[in-house]
Amino acid sequence: MEIRPAALLGGSYHVRRAERDDVGPIVRLLLADTPSPPPADAPGAHPLEPYLRAYAAIAADPANFLAAVEDPGGQIAGTLQLTLIPCLAVGGATRLQVEAVHVRADLRSNGLGAAMMDWAVAEGRRNGATLVQLTSNARRESAHRFYSRLGFEASHLGFKRALPPLP
Repeated sequence: MEIRPAALLGGSYHVRRAERDDVGPIVRLLLADTPSPPPADAPGAHPLEPYLRAYAAIAADPANFLAAVEDPGGQIAGTLQLTLIPCLAVGGATRLQVEAVHVRADLRSNGLGAAMMDWAVAEGRRNGATLVQLTSNARRESAHRFYSRLGFEASHLGFKRALPPLP
């Protein structure tokens, strides 16, 4: 996937490919926005190693793009992950899967999330996607209202199944 970095909201924020050093700040952003995050002070609650392994796999896969959105001070303001999925359904369409869309709590309701999604949709289209899809935690009702305002429809019902580790 050829994704271009971009300036958002008049250049106040910048989207770029996330780097290994961004993993810690991105994980903190994700955990802060989880409907029921584990206590941050629990010993060893969030070892970074599994996230670093996931980052390495994402970075190595040309169909994936993990975005780091920086505020004017160079701090992580938001993130999202894009994945191009070629599929036989819908006439052999390429889908853009958008996952893990998060904006730092102090920056919400200023247009950053919408700008991030507009950029993601444009990049998907530029890379051949004809459909954009995403999932959202059922408990994140404000996120659902946000996606609806952007023209996304709750057209499917999603299912997940956790798999225990192999022995």
